[in-house]
Amino acid sequence: MNTSILDRIRILSAAAAWLPALAYGQVAAHWLGDKAPLLNAGVSFGVPFARGTMPKDQTFSLAAADGKSLPVQSWPLAYWSDGSLKWAAIATVATPATEGAFTVKPGASAPTAGQPVVRVSASDTTFEVDTGRIQARIPKWGGSFIDSISIGGHEVARKGELVCILQSGPDGDAADAPPRERFGTKVDTVTMEQSGPVRAVVKIEGKHRGLKSDREWLPFVVRLYFYAGQDSIRMVHTIIYDGDQQKDFIRGLGVVFSVPMREEIQNRHVRFSGENGGLWAEPIQPMKGRDGRFVADPQSGADAYPRQVEGQRVPNRDQVNARSQGWLADWAVWDDFKLAQPNSDGFTIVKRTNPQSTWLAAGAGRRASGLVFAGDVSGGLAVSLKNFWQSYPSSLEVRNASKGAADLYVWMWSPEAPAMDMRHYDTRAHGLQAVYEDVQDGLSSATGVARTSELTLFATDSVPSKDTTARMARMGAAPPVIVCTPQALHAAQAFGVWGLEDRSTPAKRAIEEKLDATLNYYLTQPDQRRWYGFWDFGDVMHSYDNERHVWRYDLGGMAWDDSELGTDMWLWYSFLHNGRADVFRMAEAMSRQTGEVDTTHLGPWAGLGSRHNVRHWGDGAKEARISQAAYRRFYYYLTSDERTGDVMRDVVNADYKTIAFDPMREAQPITAREQAIAPTRVRLGPDWLAFIGNWMTEWERTGNTKWRDKILAGVNSLASMPLGMRTGRSLVMGYDPATGKLYALDDRAGTYNLATIMGGAEVAFEVSLMLDDPRWEKIWLQYCRLYSAPKETILQDMTTGSEGMNGSYARDGRLAGWVFYRTGAEAFKQASLKALEDRGRGGRGGSSSGLRRVEGPAALNPVDEGYAGTNGASQSGLETITMLGFVGAYLPTELPPAPEGGQGRGRGNQGGPPSTPLTDSAP
Repeated sequence: MNTSILDRIRILSAAAAWLPALAYGQVAAHWLGDKAPLLNAGVSFGVPFARGTMPKDQTFSLAAADGKSLPVQSWPLAYWSDGSLKWAAIATVATPATEGAFTVKPGASAPTAGQPVVRVSASDTTFEVDTGRIQARIPKWGGSFIDSISIGGHEVARKGELVCILQSGPDGDAADAPPRERFGTKVDTVTMEQSGPVRAVVKIEGKHRGLKSDREWLPFVVRLYFYAGQDSIRMVHTIIYDGDQQKDFIRGLGVVFSVPMREEIQNRHVRFSGENGGLWAEPIQPMKGRDGRFVADPQSGADAYPRQVEGQRVPNRDQVNARSQGWLADWAVWDDFKLAQPNSDGFTIVKRTNPQSTWLAAGAGRRASGLVFAGDVSGGLAVSLKNFWQSYPSSLEVRNASKGAADLYVWMWSPEAPAMDMRHYDTRAHGLQAVYEDVQDGLSSATGVARTSELTLFATDSVPSKDTTARMARMGAAPPVIVCTPQALHAAQAFGVWGLEDRSTPAKRAIEEKLDATLNYYLTQPDQRRWYGFWDFGDVMHSYDNERHVWRYDLGGMAWDDSELGTDMWLWYSFLHNGRADVFRMAEAMSRQTGEVDTTHLGPWAGLGSRHNVRHWGDGAKEARISQAAYRRFYYYLTSDERTGDVMRDVVNADYKTIAFDPMREAQPITAREQAIAPTRVRLGPDWLAFIGNWMTEWERTGNTKWRDKILAGVNSLASMPLGMRTGRSLVMGYDPATGKLYALDDRAGTYNLATIMGGAEVAFEVSLMLDDPRWEKIWLQYCRLYSAPKETILQDMTTGSEGMNGSYARDGRLAGWVFYRTGAEAFKQASLKALEDRGRGGRGGSSSGLRRVEGPAALNPVDEGYAGTNGASQSGLETITMLGFVGAYLPTELPPAPEGGQGRGRGNQGGPPSTPLTDSAP
């Protein structure tokens, strides 16, 4: 397969353009959005390395922009097939003055005199963690996940518990309220996953236990993160719903701490964060009365009230005169406080003196940032809940502030809200043809879905200043993130082959503008459409209703997208492409939502995901294409997030589920002859390609070649089939999960429109970079070359290996681009270039006429519209970014005019027209 010398030079030049990023093994990183932390913070992030450049046991140092070394704890995240390091995790601590860019270098981090370290000790019953600033005691079992948190030896929090209020049945009328029971914590297992010196990680697993019934349900996983010298603890909280959705309605879900109150009433404080830096901050007994009556400072005689409002110490009763003592005895003391966010657009604050008295309205706003503080001038605890208003109904609460210990609650699901209703949206199915919905009896179940929340606990040795409290709230709402630069990620071939943002020519600028237009539109939609809520935040919707001017939120399989055509991948590759912080945050939210809510974590469908539907778990198609690790790897490797690592590991044996849930059982019922050939059936894609993505991820994470060998078992099977990867009607094959072998079920030359557009192509590209296997290379290139070839041509190619080199059977876009990338074949370069040029002219995936504004009375709220569906948007974006990696260097300076008769679509149907969803339920 010939490639001109000029082509080879251009390929090598493009690859060499980013070599400085890897000079001497150095990798560049920076603060996401160039935003350093507002307070001292611990941060962990992933760093990639090109194949063969870094030993697997390498240690690292980290320098800030000023050249100063930062403390480092590092560990491997993934390996290349040659054993070299592919991804490493770096943990460090930084201050607001720590400026990027950062440089990661090989070599041990030089210790600094006096630098704090995390120390962990263990007894038979507890782990104790000391960051040098705070001390935490964590029981190995029992009813609390934290026994105590102290700062400077002064205890500021006790008895951290997970709480749940279970309601037996849906909300009724006021006269017929269903019974409720409070559930506490039952810790079963505690694992010290890391123990310093820079970072310690504790994993706590258990269930919620009824205080009356002793029933155990609602499994949880909590991780606590401690960093050297830090007075904050990061908490990642996951629950898995394992109840009966017809009976088990959660009325409240949260975490509670007991906060010791040692100071007198007038030196105790409660705070809530509002929006845009706003803060509600009050003493529980404001020292101000009628007509200017105040408590005078015994030293200066000045009014002590201004100092009290700022959270500073004021005199005790025995330090003031009798008149002031009388006022202190007579002024109201406020005992209970609540901030409730019942929806994404409004919160209220109330307080009361005692349970026998009314709640008093104390404040209100739109979107609270989610921090609560309770404490006195000797210390206290602040807790921030990330995505507080986005994940409504949420609330914050302080009870018993006037007692010896206050109870500080953070409610992920507020008891103020209606009960959590996990039932399906209807009692009957509505049909695939009518509403694109594949509901099947008993499968519209929430059993096994999960939800992860992130909190930050701030221990304080006083009442923090208002400015510091506001900084805590902002940091908790958007924790600081360090990421490697797009150039460094690109140079290491992290996540395969893709193109960097480049606006250097009119043609490239046009392509970037089209990418931005679609991406920017989707970035606005969550707020315009209020895609918020405990179970919904992070996902987007599937298709649009131009007449109602709404996304089809109520129409069967047209509602929530549930990763349908690789939406997760599109957002992550967009971030790799342009490095934008807003794209990262949206992709992060989607990874959390789709990896937890759209994936089943226990029960009969564990390891599988649910296809798009009005309810995230409502569709009967439970498949590995939704749950696949390929969608989660980005967030895991960029941040080293352990919960995402759990989610990916949970799907490694998802292929065994096909025995009970044949993915084509509805569209192509199995025959008796097929049953005799193999234990089950799978499609080449999206099933088997999703499986090998799961196995590749586990192989690179562990180095265990068991998973490589399972990939190769399928490769060998395909290589021996008469038509390679094109074997079988709809590319359906027999499959044995125990061996990984595939079996031909017929001798037809099959095609399937979803084979490679649900992450399959991107997985195959990365597998190619990992395997170095000639059999894989042959069959995958053959598939890309002969996508639409007739059976006779494929049979001939099994001998010659050179059919279709004129590109006549290629599918346009990334598959053609891959053939050129691996072989240099001119016809495939041209096919991919034509598809890429079409994107620059506004081809598939978006509106060529731009957005239009719709306002009342046509719409409830002003909205933008102009994109018909997420299928086209995600696939167009994904394919464009990939093609830029393959053939972007060959784009002309100016885009050529569109072919006569309109914009060309090229060969094949890579993403489908925006208004026409691709079916995943028919051959």
